[in-house]
Amino acid sequence: MLVVAGLIIAFVLVLILSNRRTRSCRWRADRRQDRDGQSYYRCMACGAQVFTSTGKPPLDCAVNPRDVPED
Repeated sequence: MLVVAGLIIAFVLVLILSNRRTRSCRWRADRRQDRDGQSYYRCMACGAQVFTSTGKPPLDCAVNPRDVPED
């Protein structure tokens, strides 16, 4: 019973603490396309392509940017 309660608590914590902006994104690095200190990443879920200067996958979804005003 204690194990079941621990699994439920862990699942709830993952839901609360996960980054919802990139939940459906699956970023993959392609080192062949890196250029000038920027790393190339492609999302396997939506096909978005981005370059980052940090060497880490993007934090926001490139298909649905949150700071773009709607027309």
